[in-house]
Amino acid sequence: MPGTAETARSTAAVQPDPGRWKALVFIALAQLMVVLDATIVNIALPSAQQDLGISDGNRQWVITAYALAFGGLLLFGGRIADLWGRKRTFVVGLIGFAAASALGGAATGEAMMLGARALQGAFGALLAPAALSLLAVTFTDAKERAKAFGIYGAIAGGGGAVGLILGGFLTEYLNWRWTFFVNIPFAIVAAAGAYLVIREPAGGRNRSALDIPGVILSTLGLVALVYGFTRAESAGWSDAGTIGMFVSSVVLLGAFVLVEARVRNPLLPLRVLTERNRGGVYLSLGLAVIAMFGLFLFLTYYLQVVKGYSPVMTGFAFLPMIAGMIIGSTQIGTRLMTRVPPRLLMAPGFLTAAVGMLLLTQLEVGTSYAGLILPAQLLLGLGMGTAFMPAMSLATHGVDPKDAGVASAMVNTSQQVGGAIGTALLNTIAASATTAYLTDHAAGATTPAAQKLLQLQGMVEGYTAAIWWAVGILVVSATIAAVLITTGKPDTGGVVAGSGEGADDEVKVPVIAH
Repeated sequence: MPGTAETARSTAAVQPDPGRWKALVFIALAQLMVVLDATIVNIALPSAQQDLGISDGNRQWVITAYALAFGGLLLFGGRIADLWGRKRTFVVGLIGFAAASALGGAATGEAMMLGARALQGAFGALLAPAALSLLAVTFTDAKERAKAFGIYGAIAGGGGAVGLILGGFLTEYLNWRWTFFVNIPFAIVAAAGAYLVIREPAGGRNRSALDIPGVILSTLGLVALVYGFTRAESAGWSDAGTIGMFVSSVVLLGAFVLVEARVRNPLLPLRVLTERNRGGVYLSLGLAVIAMFGLFLFLTYYLQVVKGYSPVMTGFAFLPMIAGMIIGSTQIGTRLMTRVPPRLLMAPGFLTAAVGMLLLTQLEVGTSYAGLILPAQLLLGLGMGTAFMPAMSLATHGVDPKDAGVASAMVNTSQQVGGAIGTALLNTIAASATTAYLTDHAAGATTPAAQKLLQLQGMVEGYTAAIWWAVGILVVSATIAAVLITTGKPDTGGVVAGSGEGADDEVKVPVIAH
């Protein structure tokens, strides 16, 4: 009977995967490993530089090699996930990341270290979009999806701060090499669990031919953009090489858009970007990450250099922000996501974070941690956690299942580019403000003690000048979220993605109340 067969097929399409919560554990573990790696190596860099004889001029490449490979290959990684299957791409990314981490931990020289970091970035670019798109197609019930993305959003937002704690512990009490080796058990457990537990829905692959011109143009364009901002930090914004990178990036990415509009099977279908809600998420999230990455950098230096904290103490000093992110994401965001439109979580979330950032503009050399830094971090964490959770979920909202990988890659791309911009832009602003302050007040510092105090005051002046910019960026991010993101609250009876082996090719998309 046709009607009965159709009903059975429809039931199969909406049947939730019984192993979905176990799958979430392994997806979250992999995401935590990738996010940790973004900050954990920063703490270990001075020790690694000394052991391996890396020059001051080349030490930035330990960070830059990873950023270029990761940022440049993300769209390609997302498309590979759609082509190969997300589960297979996820497992391959984990195994490759573990092997690259082992290579980095065993590095005997500069070339080996830089090669390992580039490989980590390349496999991370496979892993990150596969993880997010797996989450998007595994959780089909709107309420369960809110909880799952709440956990994922907390990890995406707070994992960087956890990396500072773990990096401090490993560097201070063991050896810098363990900041690489620690990835191996994470990756092995996540890969084994994913292989055994994750069941990818049928009908979600995009088996069309790979868009080779799109791959080349997007990779080169993103690499030029990330490297341009990285170079600006060290060589200056007016440097010919920096300007050349930005011009090259504009030309390459412009050509990429033209190609994608014309080819039959584009790497990044422009429909993924032009849907205003997803576009609003990518833009607002990228801007928010600019502010957050700059803050991690300044607060780390402030606590260690100005306040004299050890690496471990510095890591623990970030705990209020982590706690705020977990509460904002898993309690506020998760509970309200199915009750209010996403913009009513994202815009207030970014504004709450802006208030926390505003408090930090009052930093001075003798500022009390408990009196100012702690409440500022709590507000930042609550705001960003509340905003990140619906942003992560909405990034794949309504997308065709065969585009889920590349849509997920765009979230990571906006964060990666935002991080590169934030570090370079805010660091340059801080350095200029510090120089101006020292020039204006140098005449008054006549004793060694006065000169040392002036140096610290100049650093803090630079940090606060840059943090003012971060406040403004977060306000702009909130405005974009409020204006561009117009979708209503999810219908809790709706199905957001196909799941399970029996899912039919017509995978259902979110039912949204407008």
